[in-house]
Amino acid sequence: MTDVPLGAGGGGRAAPFGLWERMLAGRYLRAKRSQGGVALISIISFVGIMLAVAVLIIVMSVMNGFRAELLGKILGFNGHLFVTGGVLDSAAERDRAVSQVLKIPGVTQAAPVIEAQAIAMGPSQTTGAIVRGLSRRDMLATAIVSRNITHGSMNAFGTGEYGGDTVLIGERLAEAVGVKAGDTIALVSPSGGATAFGSAPLQKTYTVGGTFTAGMSQYDQGYIFMPLAQAQLFFGREGGVDAIEIKVAEPDKAPAMKADVSRAVGPAGLVADWTQRDSSYWGALKVEHNVMGLILSLLVMIAAMNIISGLVMLVKNKGRDIAILRTIGAGQGSILRIFFMTGAAIGAAGTAGGLILGVLVSLYIGPIQSFVEWATGQQVFASDVYFLSRLPAKVDWSEVALITVFSLIMSMVWTLPPAWRASRLDPVEALRYE
Repeated sequence: MTDVPLGAGGGGRAAPFGLWERMLAGRYLRAKRSQGGVALISIISFVGIMLAVAVLIIVMSVMNGFRAELLGKILGFNGHLFVTGGVLDSAAERDRAVSQVLKIPGVTQAAPVIEAQAIAMGPSQTTGAIVRGLSRRDMLATAIVSRNITHGSMNAFGTGEYGGDTVLIGERLAEAVGVKAGDTIALVSPSGGATAFGSAPLQKTYTVGGTFTAGMSQYDQGYIFMPLAQAQLFFGREGGVDAIEIKVAEPDKAPAMKADVSRAVGPAGLVADWTQRDSSYWGALKVEHNVMGLILSLLVMIAAMNIISGLVMLVKNKGRDIAILRTIGAGQGSILRIFFMTGAAIGAAGTAGGLILGVLVSLYIGPIQSFVEWATGQQVFASDVYFLSRLPAKVDWSEVALITVFSLIMSMVWTLPPAWRASRLDPVEALRYE
């Protein structure tokens, strides 16, 4: 081994993490097995950390993408605030509430709606469906539907007596019952017909004006849109509605706007926001996100532990070098720092590789999915199972930074035990049998 300068001159000690310590750490990291190195174990540690970090970034990005896509589809299809109660009892009071709500800054739409279950009968089969009644103006404002008409159009929607007999139907539902744009579909309302003995089921035939694709199979295979006046007649609402659906420019601020909406509609109105209506659903998503992050963080921790085995063997193989360094003046702190930098370098390299791989896969997950489906001939992401047509991914850079820092910390933590052991090695015992 060549002489190692321990100071800049005059026998002084070198600064911590100085040039000679970094030089030795790099030499040990590059040493071949014949020179007492542990290159294979170092490579395994590097690959393990890289894959663990990459998987953690990819999985968390996909979960973020799922949440963002689901939130966008659900909040684009449904309202953000909902008004029910006595304010809906009369048309005049309802119209007054709608006009007052529309004056609130940030409110983009306030639509009286009817939503009820019905039975849809077509040439192929009979199935259940949810019928939503909206005025033509509010239907046009529901961009997720009106701008995604796949066949036909909504030109005839809401025109004619009681809004006419034209409906819009989800594309998957249309395929299931065997109808297309221009065909007729029979709908059965469980409580639409009034008789001397109460309500009775009512069946009526409607024309399919167009089919839509909202991008979420739950809506495409279960919803039918009907003009509001026709829905009132069909479901026996007698001019009433089920709720006033309110949409705002920033859905995240909907809970904070409840007080303004309550003042606008008056004490007779009951106001709820989307977080209350779907609280269990969004709570479950949040818990799943946190638990999955915790479980995958354990993978990073376990992968980083491989550094220990490599450094333990390196310390054993370099016992003679450590003894010589100690005899020529290297302190225990210098030895600890040398082996600490050796292990930390493996962890840092693995973390950097995992960071690059994870971010690239997350950003290009769409083309990767298409390639895998093309290569295998199999659909790897069935929309009827996962509700979305494509595998989504959204990179949260703050989350990526947190994963990177966690991986670096774990790499450094698991490097300390063997580095500390090397610094406590007795040079006399190490050189006794040399």
